[in-house]
Formats: sequence, C-alpha cells, structure tokens
Amino acid sequence: MIIRATDWDDPAAVALRAAQRAEIAERYGTPDSEPGIPPGAAASTVFFVAFDDDGTAIGCGGLRRLDGTEVEVKRMFVRAEDRGTGASTAILERLEEYARESGFTRIVLETGDRQPDAVRFYQRQGYARIPNFGHYVGVEASLCFGKPLVAIDPASDVACEGCE
Repeated sequence: MIIRATDWDDPAAVALRAAQRAEIAERYGTPDSEPGIPPGAAASTVFFVAFDDDGTAIGCGGLRRLDGTEVEVKRMFVRAEDRGTGASTAILERLEEYARESGFTRIVLETGDRQPDAVRFYQRQGYARIPNFGHYVGVEASLCFGKPLVAIDPASDVACEGCE
C-alpha cells in the first residue's frame, strides 16, 4: 500500500470523498448530515490517498487546522471492500505523523452516532471522547474524539515531551 499526499481536486480523492458522502447519506437518510462548513481545498491542511499494489485508490483522509495546536481529521474513509486490510490504520497513522511533524499537539475528529464501526476504530487507535467542539456543539448526533500527539525526538526516534 502506498499513501501519498494529493491535491484536494485529484480525481482519486474526489471519487473517494463522493463514495464516503454516499455511504453517510445512506446511513443518516439525508445527503447533507454534516454540521458546519464542509471541508474544501482552501481549508485543507493536507489530504492523503491510499493506493493498493495495483494503483487503485482505496482510502483517504485529510486534516484541517483548527488553531496553532489542534488539527481536525476530515473525510477519513476506506472503501467497504478494502476494510479490514489495515488501510484505515495506515491512513490515520500517516495523518498523525504529518500533524506531529507540523507541530500540532492534539488531533481531534467528529463522527456520528450511526457510525459505531468508526467509533470502535478511533477508540482502538487511542482516541477518547471529548466535548463536542466548534460546529458540533449542541449536535446530538455528533460524537467528538481527541488524542494528544507526543513529539518524537528526531535524534533517537523516541517519544519525548517538548523535544525540538
């Protein structure tokens, strides 16, 4: 599997986000269940697409800067037929690595109450429930999660507090 940063408008990225929106619309019974401003090219800090060994785009995920210390996971998705392959974990780890390298100290995300599979996945990856933030405040169907990002000492590849 190869994970690479792509432009927001890259055809593979567009197709994966469309598939994600279709799946969400089916789960929630509406084509527009996202509170707040949907992510776009201007607000995207980075967007990654995962490709299988044949070059087929199988999953994606991006980050949106919230402030100088926090970044939000957006449009995390893996095609149904590729779930269970480790693609979700690889994409999320790449997003966390990028956020850490960019100096962010916390990563947050929102998912919905009709996505128990996503909730289990994020909890397995070390994310804990946090109060709803931003546009998700007061939205009962929104479930927010966060995870502190520990810096890695580049000289030793060991996690440390406050390394430069």
